[in-house]
Amino acid sequence: MKILLLVLYRIYQVCVMIPLIVVLTILTGLVTIVGSWVGGGRVWGYWPPHIWSRLCMWLTLATVEVRGRGNIPPETSCVFVANHQGAYDIFAIYGFLNHNFKWMMKIGLRKFPVIGPSCQAAGQIFVDNSSPAAIRKTMAKAEKTLQGGMSVVVFPEGSRTRTGRMGRFHTGAFQLALEFQLPVVPITIDGAYSILPRGQWLPHWGKIVMTIHEPLAPPADEADRRRVSDEAYEAIRSCLPPRFR
Repeated sequence: MKILLLVLYRIYQVCVMIPLIVVLTILTGLVTIVGSWVGGGRVWGYWPPHIWSRLCMWLTLATVEVRGRGNIPPETSCVFVANHQGAYDIFAIYGFLNHNFKWMMKIGLRKFPVIGPSCQAAGQIFVDNSSPAAIRKTMAKAEKTLQGGMSVVVFPEGSRTRTGRMGRFHTGAFQLALEFQLPVVPITIDGAYSILPRGQWLPHWGKIVMTIHEPLAPPADEADRRRVSDEAYEAIRSCLPPRFR
């Protein structure tokens, strides 16, 4: 019976899910670009991708359970840091965090057709570490973006895990919190690796549990930045199954 369900699911994916997700992605990108040019990225950079993410989860036959939503500081800019189990982390956060934010993402993603231009139009923060001048430009962009209560989401591991286990955290997110005195809100994502691990192209139905932890106070100095990074790491790790810690 399980094999039959899997075969039917694969047929559904090829004939229905993938074509619809491709069309939805293109439409969402175009709406985001046009909307951001006309009405600004604060609204149009969030709502179209928010709806797109929920539809993609629904088409995949995957669900998201959110725990600790009350831990999000109201009307305050903050730095959300999450572990990066797989591509479906993006759908989970975009679709179910229910909090306006910008992504901090690799500059190479700007080259992706439709997605790159839509992210640029929406005001996402592209990280350029190629030179000290580029880093200063990135920080200036972040400072401008984070005004008026806007938050940012960062995957401090830098890339998706290959094994499901958490990797070490880079310093960028916590340097941002130190620079602009923003609280850090850790997020644990569990289940995205089972739905679509790195290296695979077809997802599997499943459930993602997204746990939003209590915010950590902004780091006071460089030494405190390391402490906040360690505390965020341990908070995220605490809600993962033992095999992924």
